[in-house]
Amino acid sequence: MNKDLFCIENLRVAYPQRGGEELRWAVDDVSFTLQPGERMGLVGESGCGKSTLGRAAMRLLPASSRVEGRVLFQGESVFDLTAPQLRKFRGEAVALIFQDPMTRLDPLMTIGNHCIETLQAHSPQLSAKEAKEKALATLEKVKIPASRWHQYPHEFSGGMRQRVAIALALLLNPKLIVADEPTTSLDVTVSAQILQELTRLCSEENMALLLISHDLAMVAEYCSRIGVMYNGKMVEMGTTESVFRNPQHEYTRSLLQAALHIQAVDEDSSNTQSPIPNPQSPILRITELKQYYTIEPSFVERLFKAESQTIKAVDGINLELYPGEILGLVGESGCGKSTLSRTILQLIRPTSGKVEFLGQDLTRLSRQEIRASRRQIQMVFQDPHACLNPAMTVGESIADPLLIHNLADAAKAKEQVLWMLEKVGLTPAEVYYQRYPSDLSGGQQQRVAIARALITRPKMLICDEPVSMLDASVQSQVLDLMLQLKAEFELTYLFITHDLWLARFLCDRIAVMHGGKIVELGPTKQIFANPQHPYTQTLLAAAPLLARA
Repeated sequence: MNKDLFCIENLRVAYPQRGGEELRWAVDDVSFTLQPGERMGLVGESGCGKSTLGRAAMRLLPASSRVEGRVLFQGESVFDLTAPQLRKFRGEAVALIFQDPMTRLDPLMTIGNHCIETLQAHSPQLSAKEAKEKALATLEKVKIPASRWHQYPHEFSGGMRQRVAIALALLLNPKLIVADEPTTSLDVTVSAQILQELTRLCSEENMALLLISHDLAMVAEYCSRIGVMYNGKMVEMGTTESVFRNPQHEYTRSLLQAALHIQAVDEDSSNTQSPIPNPQSPILRITELKQYYTIEPSFVERLFKAESQTIKAVDGINLELYPGEILGLVGESGCGKSTLSRTILQLIRPTSGKVEFLGQDLTRLSRQEIRASRRQIQMVFQDPHACLNPAMTVGESIADPLLIHNLADAAKAKEQVLWMLEKVGLTPAEVYYQRYPSDLSGGQQQRVAIARALITRPKMLICDEPVSMLDASVQSQVLDLMLQLKAEFELTYLFITHDLWLARFLCDRIAVMHGGKIVELGPTKQIFANPQHPYTQTLLAAAPLLARA
């Protein structure tokens, strides 16, 4: 009998092909084994086959995918399981935690009902009382109090939703957890808490963990073994310490170099050395900005004399941004960073306060005037795939703002788009002009998003976690591109991130946000060398750091 808990042998996976396309293996001849209680990290660039491997292991691939090789769980072939066996296998033997819990949770079901439904499907012998007791005990393990049993997913922060996803994975006591980028969209403190919780529970229950991630520092901290994937192949495998101290494959070396490049601070040439421009002329001035939301009680709550609740998402922010600087905005999930950025753009009108851009108070403008002002202030979002219209070609997507603002006719727009594609490194430009977002990697899609933001020649870019979904090598390329474009186009950046090392690498000043307020603001070097606020100290202590070999 095979003693390995989980074994992948010569696995090859190809997704369904369009007519005329040649066969391309997304996973190409990969083999490895996992023992009970072992924690293994799987790293590699976006599109290298990491997630495909995780889905293949659970038979979650599209029906017409081509699959070769074997996947064994406790010696039995996963590919030979019948439908009832497969249903039992998913959840009871292997559980999958996805990257974005919001897309996996039913918005119409309470957290308690999510747990009960899972237990009823797999353990119908449990009474309603037993099921609820087991669910509450599991939620307690991930630090979700019983008082939140009747709440819905939208009432939870990103970090709390991810805890719910982990609780649902743990409910059936699986022997292996496959965690696919489980903390990508979370800040460092929440990320650290969740991974500490997950690895502690794995140790207690002797569960194996396959952690799929592009965050090398995180994998180094929580996994004993690491596999590096590149272009569908497993190019390196070994103990985390040996791979990090003495990487054998060129791609592993480039990944480590890129991650260390972002985390390193060069005393002579660090971007944080640039002088703060003349404080007399800010490009953006925010004064006492407030964004409050009121939650009205339901009919039943009103019967019990419940009062409306006020959520202070942005609570009295004062901030100035100077021409040519990069100001980093850091803070935990749900602290108000993204709400602040949307309020600056007047995508949501503030409760009170002023937003002055180039001397003009945006809060007093009409909708038409605000639309015109957005030519000068553009946004780059976290997930380019969600921001690009899948039915439009790359060329059409980038040209769109020019046509919206009546800055060019179709012929002139195409000329400018081709020029911009060259600028963001998508060459040959004519080829990329015709492609669709689905034909591009995550890094290439983000370059398209940057090109789209720059095509109207804005003075300022608001970048909301623009590289958090990219692996270290692609992150490094995109960040270097952003620095290069900043110099060429004389741009000012408001850079929102939960990655402190990235903020240190890129930003002149850092504003730390907590509970809707800015609790600390200063030059980057000063914030890192001598953090004043307890929350800033907590953030810095939680950030995983790669050790140099």
